Amino acid sequence: MTPARWSPRELAEHLWGGWPPRWDWPFGEAGWPFREAGRPAGAPIRVEEVREGDQLVVRAELPGVDPEKDIDVTVDEGVLTIRAHRQERTEDRQADSYRSEFRYGRFERQIRLPKGTSPDVVSASYRDGLLEVRLPVPPEAPSARRIDVQRS
Repeated sequence: MTPARWSPRELAEHLWGGWPPRWDWPFGEAGWPFREAGRPAGAPIRVEEVREGDQLVVRAELPGVDPEKDIDVTVDEGVLTIRAHRQERTEDRQADSYRSEFRYGRFERQIRLPKGTSPDVVSASYRDGLLEVRLPVPPEAPSARRIDVQRS
């Protein structure tokens, strides 16, 4: 069994349900230098991946964003990248009291696609805070085949 690799942020998310805000200071939202090398600095996007027949369906939680201005979906070299940006509303801070548990800023998620996935016929739709991306994927080939050995 291979041990799981956890970044400090992922461990805090798993154990305590969040990354204490004071840990971000003075490094900002990215939490540098605690960020794992090669990971995007934006907050992760929660997704679910489902295979429906000959399609891969990826659903991403992106509430409170304008899909025409704030969401960017690309497929490049076998990787689906979803980027989003949620702007904080400053008029809320003018109220007598202020509390927000919402996440604002840049969000990003990259998903490695199955081999042979065609980037030419990709569709994306947004409804009720969920982005749905559909990609055609080739049928899965059997990974192993038993070979009968003949006695000579």
